[in-house]
Amino acid sequence: MSSGTAALHAAYAAAGVGRGDIVVTTPMTFVATAATAAQLGAEIVFADVEDATANIDPDSVASAITPSTRVVAAVDYAGQPADLDALLPIAHGAGALLLEDAAHSIGSVSRSRPVGSIADLTTFSFFPTKNLTTAEGGAVVSTDPALLERVRRFKLHGLVRDRDLQRHPDEGGWHQEVHEFGLNYRLPDVLAALGSSQLTRLERFKARRAAIFDRYVRELSDLDGIRLPARVDGIDPTWHLFALRVLDGRRREVYTAMRERGILVQVNYIPVYWHPVFEDLGYRRGMCPVAERFYAEELSLPMFADLTDDDQSRVIDALREILS
Repeated sequence: MSSGTAALHAAYAAAGVGRGDIVVTTPMTFVATAATAAQLGAEIVFADVEDATANIDPDSVASAITPSTRVVAAVDYAGQPADLDALLPIAHGAGALLLEDAAHSIGSVSRSRPVGSIADLTTFSFFPTKNLTTAEGGAVVSTDPALLERVRRFKLHGLVRDRDLQRHPDEGGWHQEVHEFGLNYRLPDVLAALGSSQLTRLERFKARRAAIFDRYVRELSDLDGIRLPARVDGIDPTWHLFALRVLDGRRREVYTAMRERGILVQVNYIPVYWHPVFEDLGYRRGMCPVAERFYAEELSLPMFADLTDDDQSRVIDALREILS
């Protein structure tokens, strides 16, 4: 696909999301996870997140799901897969599909199964900051060949070229039909070539990110005023973020001080329903208190495969100086 957003849009379309449907998802994600479903006419219902991981909380999903729910969309926050084993029966029990937004987690493994092999639909992003890049791009994978065929058709204007599936197959050899609207979401060949090259380096990227993550944990574990990211047993993540929590209301102070030192920390993410486009639809703050508390404390430290040891030392030293 031409982007991770396109992948989400196509996956929701393949799932048949439309007016009258509900999509249950997390507020702790980039806005595209919800926006692409909303643009197909769905009502978005936000379920709260787990305090330890910031991944969607299956108990909150179970409370939010209804017979009108078409898709439950989980996000693998920071690269650590959501609890798909708990979410699948909740979704399927209500007649819904489970979509895994794996923009952060390509290469991650959940209980010996690679991300992309568990949920009904899984989307990836290949934006330049992601664990694997095509400069701009994305992908959809599915455990259901029929869903995947609907994705393929949607990304190519909805064109049907198979004569056995056409309504008017005898029109001529040039004939093609559109049965359902789609869009042009193709990934250019030159970007696909870059992605193929990146795939050969993914394990090296994963190992380097793990080393950076482990060093942050090792060298910050004695620092007061912070909370380190939690790890889940049975999960082998490709870490995308090092999502530190800054306590005692000091997150903004630390963010500003780090940026003033040229260290490009970030906050991931503002709860989706805080965006004015959702406020204007009637969503209000306070809906997901765990997610909002997480947002108030979260600070992402630099995390990328080419981060040098010296630069990581500079990040650690600056953080220790500011907090002390």
